[in-house]
Amino acid sequence: MEHKGTVTLETPRLILRRLTLADAEPMYRNWASDPGVTKFLTWPTHSSVEVTKQILALWASHYEELNYYQWGIVVKDENALIGTIAAVKTDDEIKAAEIGYCIGQNWWHKGYTSEALGAVINFLFDEVGVNRVAISHAVKNPASGRVAQKCGLTLEGTARAYFKSAAGEWLDIRTYSILREEFERARKGD
Repeated sequence: MEHKGTVTLETPRLILRRLTLADAEPMYRNWASDPGVTKFLTWPTHSSVEVTKQILALWASHYEELNYYQWGIVVKDENALIGTIAAVKTDDEIKAAEIGYCIGQNWWHKGYTSEALGAVINFLFDEVGVNRVAISHAVKNPASGRVAQKCGLTLEGTARAYFKSAAGEWLDIRTYSILREEFERARKGD
């Protein structure tokens, strides 16, 4: 793989960009403080904007690493930071990346997450040279699986009691993936 780091990506409606400390207030307000957003995630709802600032400082400290991918999702026509998408794990040996994403409830069911995921998938295959992209989501959050399906990923299976949510609930996860050959076939329209 040829890592590029978190470079700015653009879609018709979105800009995916690095996050800064200046993003603390909108991140806290738009999703990080919302228990409805964090219900099925591994991290807890932020208790204050100070917690959000600490997370952003940690993320920013990694941006110079070429194998670090953490984007803020910005809706162009609103100039609103609505969520994040990241390669939460990469594996150079098998040329694989696992993607995680979350957006604020005000922007659910509008296609933004699928659009962001599509851009990241294209970038990882075209620029980084991965062979496999995967996402995993809590079974109790089927909308996340629909995002994966819209982007051409195939259901691989379900792992029972795979992780404990920040609320302490054991959750089953579903994993979806797309391989380079499938990605290229879909691009050609086959």
